[in-house]
Amino acid sequence: MNNNQESFGVRRLYHTPFYPACRKIRVMMAEMGVSAELVEEPAWEQRPQFLAMNPAGELPILIDGDGRCVCGSYAIAEYLDEGYHVGDFIGTTLDERAEVRRLVAWADTKMLKEVTQPLIYEKYFRHLRKQGNPDSGKIRQAKAHLVYHMGYFEQLLKQRSWMASDRYTLADIALASHLSLCDYMGDVAWKDNSYLKRWYALMKSRPAFRAILTDRVRGIKPPEHYENPDF
Repeated sequence: MNNNQESFGVRRLYHTPFYPACRKIRVMMAEMGVSAELVEEPAWEQRPQFLAMNPAGELPILIDGDGRCVCGSYAIAEYLDEGYHVGDFIGTTLDERAEVRRLVAWADTKMLKEVTQPLIYEKYFRHLRKQGNPDSGKIRQAKAHLVYHMGYFEQLLKQRSWMASDRYTLADIALASHLSLCDYMGDVAWKDNSYLKRWYALMKSRPAFRAILTDRVRGIKPPEHYENPDF
């Protein structure tokens, strides 16, 4: 499969800018040089056309140039890794691949449930869907969980150059995608985690990652440092 040319049609990625799994795939594709037309999909509306593509009603969805439909960030990441053979984002050894997958699952399962999802829902999606005021208790709990997660990532980076190993991998992309949304909301205490801050500065310096930092949502302004690698 040719990673830069579409064989039959337009490659499309259905996504929403404020969902970490979508950000993860966008960054991975950008790092690989795999272009796609970005189509914002309001997944919460559960449109019939959307459900026809993915009956699970979840994002992201990749429609490749040959019409193949791949649903979910795990499946898309593996599909890109196995089908395009550009870089080694899931690792080169058995141990590294296991560690990358472990940390991607940590981000997209544990961190999503405990931190990212409640913060984004309470601070953004609740207002968007006209469901009343944010639940301050859930926000406080999510922030407390974030302190634990950041402490764990800090310990990993004291032992490694990057999250999963001494190479940049999908684990870095996945975890940074979550932290970027928490940072947009102004909830990340960078000064308390020097290794993590240095790592995130490197992430923000990468052109593929910088692209997602330009996303904005109405009514919420990110902190001044949000896009700046020197923060």
